[in-house]
Formats: sequence, C-alpha cells, structure tokens
Amino acid sequence: MNQLIESAKDIFQNNKAAIIIGYTKDKSGRTKPFIAHNSDEAEKLTFNHHAVNNLAVYLTRLEKPKDGKIGIVAKGCDIRAINALIQENQIRRDDVLIIAMNCNGVVENQNEEFSKENTQIKCKYCQLRTPNNYDFLLGELEDFELPEDSQQELMNKLEAMTPEERWNFWESQFGNCIKCYACRQVCPLCYCEQCIVEKSMPQWIETSSTTRGNFSWNLIRAFHQAGRCIGCHECERVCPMDIPLTLLTRKMGMIAMKEFNYKHGMNINEPTLIGTYSTSDNEDFIK
Repeated sequence: MNQLIESAKDIFQNNKAAIIIGYTKDKSGRTKPFIAHNSDEAEKLTFNHHAVNNLAVYLTRLEKPKDGKIGIVAKGCDIRAINALIQENQIRRDDVLIIAMNCNGVVENQNEEFSKENTQIKCKYCQLRTPNNYDFLLGELEDFELPEDSQQELMNKLEAMTPEERWNFWESQFGNCIKCYACRQVCPLCYCEQCIVEKSMPQWIETSSTTRGNFSWNLIRAFHQAGRCIGCHECERVCPMDIPLTLLTRKMGMIAMKEFNYKHGMNINEPTLIGTYSTSDNEDFIK
C-alpha cells in the first residue's frame, strides 16, 4: 500500500516517531504484526483484509522509546482499544502517533480471500469503519456485503433459554477450556502486571482445568471486561478450543449501552463506566 509506506517514510524522515507498529507479509504471504524502525523497514509495511490483529496490545508491553513516539497502524476497532487505554491512564495520547486506516473489513479465515462468507464477526456490527482519533487517516472506504450476524442470533437463543439451560450451555463451553490464557495475552485491555490467576496467596482461581476452575477464570475475566470490552474479538479468534468468549463481553457491552448509554473506547475525554458514579445512574437492578 503505497500511501501507507509513503506516510511511514515521512514520519521517520521527520522524526515524528521512533518506531511504527504495523503489519507486513511473511514469506507465505500471510499478514502478521511488524515493527518498523526506519525508512527502509517502512517499505515492508502493508494493510489489507488480512490485517486482523489488534496491534494496540503492544502499546502497554513495549518500552517507550527514549527518542520519540510510538507510531501505530490502526483500524477502527484498534482505535477504540487505544482510546480505552488512554481513558484508563495506561498510555498518554501525546506518546502515540496514530496512523488510522479506513477499514473495509477483515477475514475470518486467514487462509482464504476476503468475502461475504469469510468476514470477521466484529465487522458485522462495526460502527467505526472510519476511526475517530488519529494523526493520519489513510485509505478509502468501499462498500461490501455483510452476512447475517450469527452471533446475535445465538445471543437471542441464549436469552430465550431457562437459567438451567444457559448454565448447561456455558458448562459445556467452559469445559473445553485448557487454561492456556491466550485470551488474556491477546487482549489489549488485559494489562495487569500480575493477573489474578497468578496469585497464590490467596489463590482466587484454581489453576487446573476443572469445572470450578474453568468457570472461575472465564467468568472473572468476563466481569473484568464489563463496560470495557471494545469488541475486537481477538480473544475468541485465538482461543484454540473455539469457546464463544465474546458472547459474554458483547452482551455486557449491550447492557452498558442500554442502562448507561455508554460505549467504551469512543471518546478519550469521557470517564470510564466502572470508575464513575452518577446520582442519575439507573438503580433498577438493586432489589
């Protein structure tokens, strides 16, 4: 993508950023995360339908360069994660140079071309194809046909279930969990220096893959994302057991919108939902 490469070169030549976190193609043609350190490496940058990864996860895990900002190539859902990190005081806006990309959707299966049938779930209800926070905005929006939101259909089915049926559904799903914690590692908002699963005095969550331990881990992680998940679906994408993790976080996001008219990662000047109390909050849930 010439526009991206030219912009990246200009950024390096004018010392606007010390590094740029972006995407490149490997020898097999797959798109993967990549960090460019100079104009020559900027030649390797690309952005396409296979740029699936949410690169915001690196912003809290890379040491800030001493000689400049961290540049990052980001699509709309990635921008929401960056916004959320700023809202939660994990990064400073002035320390990041955002190269935003108008997004025309990304693939579900990396081994196939982008199509109506091969579209990520998050694209089916995306509301930020044009990012809302950036230093540079690149790319042109194109129309593309989306399939039905199958996840919403499943959520409706779960809503119609009895509590016992829902319990059985999640017991079956969480029973597949192998406690690899890939969902935690890929999440840009899982940035705690020590995760609760690593605390042994006291031990809050059983480390073995037992029914109780699996429920504890998955439900506590979901609650930690309540009103915070930005819908990048990375946790579900990397889960080796195909557990529909975003059913929980998306549902809680919908509740946050309904009850508090709040959507995380949309406005860096807006206080966080969990860290804010208002006398006008709906308290109907208190029995």
